[in-house]
Amino acid sequence: MSGSVTVRVLRRLQGLRADPVRGPAGLRAGPVRGPAGLRAVPGRFLSSGGAMNVFNRDMKKRQKQRVAALKDGHQYDYLRNEVGSRVADRVYDIARTFPLALDIGGGKSHIAEHLNKDVVQSLVLTDVSQQNLKQCRQTEIPTRCVVVDEEFLPFKENTFDLVLSSLSLHWINDLPGALRQIQQVLKPDGVFIGAMVGGETLYELRCSLQLAESEREGGFSAHISPFTAVTDLGNLLGGAGFSMLTVDVDEVQVHYPGMMEVMTDLQGMGESNCAWNRRSLLHRDTMLAAAAVYREMYGNQDGSVPATFEILYMIGWKPHESQAKPVKRGSATVSFGDLSKISRPTNAGRS
Repeated sequence: MSGSVTVRVLRRLQGLRADPVRGPAGLRAGPVRGPAGLRAVPGRFLSSGGAMNVFNRDMKKRQKQRVAALKDGHQYDYLRNEVGSRVADRVYDIARTFPLALDIGGGKSHIAEHLNKDVVQSLVLTDVSQQNLKQCRQTEIPTRCVVVDEEFLPFKENTFDLVLSSLSLHWINDLPGALRQIQQVLKPDGVFIGAMVGGETLYELRCSLQLAESEREGGFSAHISPFTAVTDLGNLLGGAGFSMLTVDVDEVQVHYPGMMEVMTDLQGMGESNCAWNRRSLLHRDTMLAAAAVYREMYGNQDGSVPATFEILYMIGWKPHESQAKPVKRGSATVSFGDLSKISRPTNAGRS
């Protein structure tokens, strides 16, 4: 079955002039990036503030509650632990002690466990799931846990010296509004350090499902949630009022026995799709075809398959008069064009 599925899919790929890695160009414009059909039902897909209501936040909360109840839930924390340690590294890069910090969507303290009291003296840990907060790991930092929806921060302005977030912002409907709230709760000269899934994350799974579903059912649905592009992140931070921005990307690739294991781990992480336009079920035949396509297009020689996560890291500061500011245009005293006229000193001049 695997060979026949692959042959039919590859023939379809040739007809679509597909990119063998990123998937056919004709498919990328479809529901994965947000179909035009989302605008057809304003009551569901538009919030009262006019922002796109792409994700079912109640479902995401239920998913997190269900994951928190798993007895072996810790075995799915590997990605959050890795990204949390990388966010903590960026905190250590700032030569400063933060009296009060806020961790948005922190869950089990995946960031705080890598920090100490010399850097963060006190922490407020928030998550939409109360069960997650009950399982937060003990650290040396005094911590207060608060159940909070990331889209609505109930804190006063100018409260925190540092705001952190790791792998939770990609499920927010109004990301520009959430960033503005983060900027507001920061004190002047406070800093926001965050990480979120974005870019071409899980492109292997997305393309395999699209191709198999198109071949078996004559069309495809959105099975992978839409992600923020790294090219948009700087504009979002700037629009929220942050200054001295830093944006970078890390690619984390995890290897699994097969596609089914990829989907099982995503569910165990609480990262199942919760978009309103998701398709809840896939036919068994389509799933088997997608697994065959996944292995044929992306499989490794040892029989495993990769799953790629693009992690977008961002740093933004709340403006303050003490921060360095760019000089005015035209104030330079030396032209770059004059650099070529500068000659090296002669031997006589050195003596």
